[in-house]
Amino acid sequence: MAEDSPREESNVRFTEREALFYHKTIRPGKIEIIASKPMATQRDLSLAYSPGVAVPVRAIADDPATAYDYTAKGNLVAVISNGTAILGMGNLGALASKPVMEGKAVLFKRFADVDSIDIELDTEDPLAFIEAVALMEPTFGGINLEDIKAPECFQIEQALKERMKIPVMHDDQHGTAIISAAGLVNACFLTGRKLEDVKVVVNGAGAAAIACTSLIKSMGVRHENVIMCDSKGVIWRGREGVDQFKSAHAIDTPARTLADAVKGSDIFLGLSVKGALTQEMVKTMADRPIIFAMANPDPEITPPEAKEARPDCIVATGRSDYPNQVNNVLGFPFIFRGALDVRATAINEEMKIAAARAIAELAREQVPEEVAAAYGTNHQFGLDYIIPAPFDPRLMEVVSSAVAKAAMETGVAQLPIEDFEAYRHSLKARLNPTTSVLTNTYAQAKTNPKRVIFAEAEEEVALRAAIQFRDFGYGVPVLVGRTQAVRDKLVELGVSDPDSYEIHNSASSEHVGEMVEFLYQRLQRRGFLERDVKRMVNQDRNAFASLLLKLGLGDAMITGLTRPFAQSIREIRQVLDPAEGKIPFGIHLMIAKNYTVFLADTTVNERPTAEELAHIARETAGVARRLGHDPRVAFLSYSTFGNPSGRWLDNIRGAVALLDAEEDPGFEYEGDIAPDAALNPTVMKNYPFSRLSAPANVLVMPGLQSANISAKLLRELAGNATIGPMLIGMEKPVQIAPMTALAPDVLTLAVLAAAGVVG
Repeated sequence: MAEDSPREESNVRFTEREALFYHKTIRPGKIEIIASKPMATQRDLSLAYSPGVAVPVRAIADDPATAYDYTAKGNLVAVISNGTAILGMGNLGALASKPVMEGKAVLFKRFADVDSIDIELDTEDPLAFIEAVALMEPTFGGINLEDIKAPECFQIEQALKERMKIPVMHDDQHGTAIISAAGLVNACFLTGRKLEDVKVVVNGAGAAAIACTSLIKSMGVRHENVIMCDSKGVIWRGREGVDQFKSAHAIDTPARTLADAVKGSDIFLGLSVKGALTQEMVKTMADRPIIFAMANPDPEITPPEAKEARPDCIVATGRSDYPNQVNNVLGFPFIFRGALDVRATAINEEMKIAAARAIAELAREQVPEEVAAAYGTNHQFGLDYIIPAPFDPRLMEVVSSAVAKAAMETGVAQLPIEDFEAYRHSLKARLNPTTSVLTNTYAQAKTNPKRVIFAEAEEEVALRAAIQFRDFGYGVPVLVGRTQAVRDKLVELGVSDPDSYEIHNSASSEHVGEMVEFLYQRLQRRGFLERDVKRMVNQDRNAFASLLLKLGLGDAMITGLTRPFAQSIREIRQVLDPAEGKIPFGIHLMIAKNYTVFLADTTVNERPTAEELAHIARETAGVARRLGHDPRVAFLSYSTFGNPSGRWLDNIRGAVALLDAEEDPGFEYEGDIAPDAALNPTVMKNYPFSRLSAPANVLVMPGLQSANISAKLLRELAGNATIGPMLIGMEKPVQIAPMTALAPDVLTLAVLAAAGVVG
């Protein structure tokens, strides 16, 4: 395939060039290792290595269980493959599987705070593979096997489970089985069926199909009610050339083809190939048939095709662009989380069943506001929602707790949990809610695509973000720049259809006359002549882009890469006004591992009044709440409750007094208060009268100088992920990216503006 050919997975399109750029930019690959302890001084190094390390070494030698106390073993999972069955691409070898295994390691961290490292073994010999993995048991708390072809994967997993005393799971088998079983439980619930009565046809006899079949039988489906088919037809008892893994599911049946098997069946489980199930076959199934067409990337039958044949059916696939996605990420991170937390010696059948039932029950509960906003307000349990959304923030605590409890009940837990309420609370605290809500914001943008104006489309960073904005389905990018220059740059970046992009050039735009008339009326009493306005419209892309937004040719705008923030906002405000009753200001999001802090105002107001500080606090608290946080506002100062005294405290105290006068501001707030008294729990104990119940997460700064310096220092020195500055309070959604921004930064601001989270 040519380097600039488009790739497509589900409804997300991208070029090979874009995929390679993603994996190469910033630093090669998708993972890195960082130290979890201070490493700044000689004393730190002495404790970390020699001679201090000798103490835990002796402790572990005396009691091996203390390895979980003194090393990372208890939160470390290896993702291991030999590359013999890579993501439906087949046997491409161990080295080629590394990007996939790195990606799996990232998912472990992102969804369940499990540290993970990928290991690729260059062997197709099952015995050599088994020996290599087994010898690594002292290093890891769990083993996730991945992309290993059948039937070797069965032999490998079984041997390792028997030999190792840590959790081992081949996710290609059991992940799909657990999620599909959860969906089946709910589909049967909705159609009034019982598992012990249903008739099931399984099309496919690979690792995932056999695991799905085994699990649903463990959950109550009767062996004689399941017909399994492979590429040669029905696997019936007595058929020759069937290996031991398939023959375990053979039954006495006159059916010999898939068409024979599906007649009168309640459930179709497909893990085979595109188009295997026809509309004619679907018509022969029982009333209200349940169809899980999970072939990757194209299902055995699409939901529209199935519903055309049988409007009463329930359909699930592996794709994100159809309802009821069977997505392994709903399971494996949380299964290992629960297993690790009780130091389980295995992941047994009961733990898998517990995970499936927990996922099923979660789908029946009221959908959280952030998930509903991302996926649609009518997202609730029913025919098109039998499996929870992948980014439901409750998965962590619900599934992990169920798995941990099952491990305890079946005797494989070495560290039982005494207080499950406290455990569930600790699970919620492990992940930063901002991460989940930002992901949901991206999904929300896709459900209601908007037109976003990219004012600097000749800049590669802006254009990359615009391409991703369109290719990922977030909306329509409206590009501002010289037409041919933008088209040439699109081609250079691997776009095969540059003419399909909407480009606005001030030199040829049909809207220039209307723009000049509007802007001249607006600025003629501010020292601008008509020729000045014409020059501005023709030569200033911020002015031209802002006018496109003002005229309704876009829903939001992004700029900032070619000039400082102050200059950009000055140019924009010549065209756009603040929103009615609002004060424009900027927020920086500083995102660390387990917390997010909102800093305001970092960009606009040099010395805010008490009224402005109170307004900034209210608006920033609103942004924090929309991003999943209960806002706790601290009005920061060099002084904590008047100590030391000074001349710059009146505005801060005035803002607090204004909030005090309100009946219910709707959030916690305190001030004047120094950063340590607002953020450090130990220091906070010195002020028992403080109204903050926990460290502040919204920091309202007393002035632009301190705010801007603080934000930039934190970004450069603390290593936290930074989003922003985000501009709040303009009449139209406008975002000004830093001049140092990369394409992902610009894309995030564009999506936040389009989704209405900020702006």
